[in-house]
Amino acid sequence: MKTTFLRRSAICAALAMLPLSMSGCSAGSLGSSDGSGSSGATEITFLVDNAPSTLLGAEALVEDFNASQDDVEVTVETRPQGGEGDNLVKTRLQTGTMDDVFAYNAGSLFQQIAPEETLTPLTDQPYMEQVDDSFVPQVSAGGEVYGVPYGTAFGGGVLYNKKIYEQLGLEVPKTWAEFIANSEAIEAAGIAPVIQTYQDTWTSQLLVLGDFHNVAAANPSFAEDYTAGEAKYATDPAAIKGFEHTQQIHEQGLQNSDFASAKVEDGIRMLLDGTGAQYPMLSSMVATAMSIAPDKIDDIGFFALPGDDPATYGLTAWFPGGVYVPKSTTGDEFEAANQFLAYLATPTACDILTETTVPTGPYLIEGCELPEDVPQVTKDVSAYFENDQQSPALEYLSPIKGPALEQILVEVGSGIRPAQEAAELYDQDVEKQARQLGLEGW
Repeated sequence: MKTTFLRRSAICAALAMLPLSMSGCSAGSLGSSDGSGSSGATEITFLVDNAPSTLLGAEALVEDFNASQDDVEVTVETRPQGGEGDNLVKTRLQTGTMDDVFAYNAGSLFQQIAPEETLTPLTDQPYMEQVDDSFVPQVSAGGEVYGVPYGTAFGGGVLYNKKIYEQLGLEVPKTWAEFIANSEAIEAAGIAPVIQTYQDTWTSQLLVLGDFHNVAAANPSFAEDYTAGEAKYATDPAAIKGFEHTQQIHEQGLQNSDFASAKVEDGIRMLLDGTGAQYPMLSSMVATAMSIAPDKIDDIGFFALPGDDPATYGLTAWFPGGVYVPKSTTGDEFEAANQFLAYLATPTACDILTETTVPTGPYLIEGCELPEDVPQVTKDVSAYFENDQQSPALEYLSPIKGPALEQILVEVGSGIRPAQEAAELYDQDVEKQARQLGLEGW
């Protein structure tokens, strides 16, 4: 994925090859009653979540796209984040009131919006040839592809202070035993080895969710068997290790003393100021680090959570969300939406996002390059993709994720519940969710 950025004129030429009519109106259109603006452009709306970074990127993309041609005018609309936003997306799709184009998750949450019933397939659109093969399964259902990537990929692993590693003569660990040895050396130097931030309960999950590359390496059929109700965390020797590692870190006293009350921002500050050395976390938190101390961002690196076998060492990858077209978008609005998606699948769109947001990993669009001045964390994550040392997180391979995992792991990491009991409890939580989803085998 390393070619030069396209010029604006090349984008316009590519868009001109797509058909476009000039009349009609969809339920999501804004402006004049016939769906066209004063200039004759077909107007469509683009729904994104209201996170500041998301909105900043979306508005910059729309401004550039609107300026690149005269046939389509896109307006950004926003929705809440989290569960409220998920419910809004599902409701609008089911009632045929979704915006003309919308951004949403890939993976298991994508599967939960019933794509075959609610979305328009994009499989045969020419711009899909620009999409990296690793992304396609994350937005596919029933043999069709429904979305283009929006933003960058990221990883689940360990953010670490490179200066501390250099001062102590440590190397990036390729096995869990090496990680523990590094942590013991860091503790001996009077620094908190492993940062935990359980006030934000979701952060307790990284040692389990970020370990899935190792689970899949040891048991390639785990995701399929897990979805079918045939594999369990409590009985699979590879899957339970994330629970055991969480317990081990607490029992050896390797975490920060304020782990129970610390929040994400506290953990990032510890990493930046050197009072903590390693933070099991998503690489996407590099944006938070940039906002706290941009002058220290290159002191922070990233490595994948190691397992038992250095030969299978690699990254558990999270993929960017997608941009989709609902079935309620038809006629001229569909052709306009198609032009906008063709633009999003270009290096120019990647360039705009890079200028307005912090890339957390590689773009999954052919020709998109990361500039040399991206944070070291981003470069580290990208290397796993470039070297084909990554595999998808479980949520991209299975629709099942029990909602109680973060609370259960807080208990494990606080010494309240042992790993085996916690894994058994989580298997029960998973069973409830699988039955709610109506999956076979449960």
